[in-house]
Amino acid sequence: MTATSDTPGTDEIQHGGTVGSAGEPPGAAEITRPVGTVAKPALLRRIGLDTRPLAVLPYRRMLIGQSAAFVGSMLTATAVAVQMYDITGSSFYVGLVGLAGLIPVVAFGLYGGAIADAVDRRKLYLSSSCVTWAVTLALFAQTLLGLRKPWVILALIFVQAGGFAVSSSTRGAIVPRLVEPVLVPAANALNYTMGNIGQVAGPLLAGALLGLHHGYLYAYGIDAVLFTAALWAGFELPPIPPSGTGTSLGLRSVVEGLAFIARSPMLWMSFLVDICAMVLAMPTALFPAIAEERFGGDVGPLYAAIAVGSVVAGLLGGWIGRVRRQGRALILAVMAWGVAVALAGVGQQLWVVFALLAVAGAADLVSAVLRQTILQTFAPDEMRGRMQGVFVTVVAGGPRLGDARAGGMASLTSPTISWVGGGLACLVVVAGIGVTVRSFWRYETAGGPET
Repeated sequence: MTATSDTPGTDEIQHGGTVGSAGEPPGAAEITRPVGTVAKPALLRRIGLDTRPLAVLPYRRMLIGQSAAFVGSMLTATAVAVQMYDITGSSFYVGLVGLAGLIPVVAFGLYGGAIADAVDRRKLYLSSSCVTWAVTLALFAQTLLGLRKPWVILALIFVQAGGFAVSSSTRGAIVPRLVEPVLVPAANALNYTMGNIGQVAGPLLAGALLGLHHGYLYAYGIDAVLFTAALWAGFELPPIPPSGTGTSLGLRSVVEGLAFIARSPMLWMSFLVDICAMVLAMPTALFPAIAEERFGGDVGPLYAAIAVGSVVAGLLGGWIGRVRRQGRALILAVMAWGVAVALAGVGQQLWVVFALLAVAGAADLVSAVLRQTILQTFAPDEMRGRMQGVFVTVVAGGPRLGDARAGGMASLTSPTISWVGGGLACLVVVAGIGVTVRSFWRYETAGGPET
């Protein structure tokens, strides 16, 4: 599952202290406990965030770059939703922002993953990242020109979603090539934790900026500047050529990836559970309307709340990598998400809604780390790009469908009914999966050593 010793770029990866061969990776002992570190107390080792992957230089650079870029991307995501609501006054149009990204996420997520299995992943990551950066600059330009055209924003989000799908599929396939298998869960936990810190900082910063004159310009401009950190990290990666042989760029390779998932019940059931969570219970399209209705337009805390809970869960998530009954853990985590979302929908005080959304975010972090780890370690390296393509399609496409569902239901009923009803529907459906698909509920992984 790792780069072979004669693969171009392997020397650069080894010098970063990472995986270099299919066997025991060079420097494994150093990665497990880098020189100069002090052993953590037993309790911290069990529940604290595992930082061992930070000893791997290429991974550390990617984490730093993506962390900065994610703050900016959340600035833009918040600004786009608020700007669309400002232009149209409709939650339905805010939901369309998510729907506009669905088709490119599906198409480019699946096909981008296939490309990642056939070309140098560093080059593909850089080129696709440049697309998303260009769209941010275009969002800045359309605001500067005062266009105020919903279709322009929707078209730009369409293009941005395609670049995001390819870069995310590629990045997910890169991580197992940079760190040894035993550190993949810790690397994923670090990725999600830093990403969720960005989800906290980005919306809170957006809440402050969007209240200013030219606030949208500030948001898009800062995003463009921060994204250069991700580009820097990509340039600093060693070459990461495909490790498989004969992988094509055609539709057949996509079909092969989907067939691989179809033969693996744990994979497709984990995707199904996540789809239920995102499509049925994702409330973000309703945040502008609820903030205006109940909280005087203070939308920043709502966008940040889920990420706050995820950050806390990540910092205390050292135990996630040792979970053996992963099917059961996924079911319970997603059920907790649905309950917390439903309760948050009836809250009338901002701090109550914030706290409940934070609980939902903690449950989502547990689910996300388990699903990503299973996918990255279960599949061979020559299949990982396609697996990550499907993962991105589900993870990014699900919330977009959820936005469309929430916005459409709110336009027919009310934002509160849409919010609460979605959370309850998620709870019922996922509980039903747990009851009826007993093999998934009883699934156990072999697990790894205690850390």
